[in-house]
Amino acid sequence: MNETVEIVVDPMEAAAAEAAELLKALSNPGRLRILCALVPGELTVGELETMLGASQSYVSGQLLRLRNEGLVACEREGRSMRYRLSDPRVRPVLERIYEIFCPAE
Repeated sequence: MNETVEIVVDPMEAAAAEAAELLKALSNPGRLRILCALVPGELTVGELETMLGASQSYVSGQLLRLRNEGLVACEREGRSMRYRLSDPRVRPVLERIYEIFCPAE
């Protein structure tokens, strides 16, 4: 007797899980600052260090996590790596966060 069990996946549940993972990555202020810095375009680790006033090891560690999350990608340019946003869903989220929390004076 073979009975097949059909598992129904609620699309809203799957979307909520994806959104929660993205929000987890954004929940760290350092990672959020890195992502915001990448909204205008590509930057090297050195440029990010200068912009954020953070150490190379900290910036590199956060970039590694963001790469593992699929939010940033990089390309080698000579001896340095240039990072950019890689998930198209991130830019509008970051722009909205900036609009709400960093209003023009």
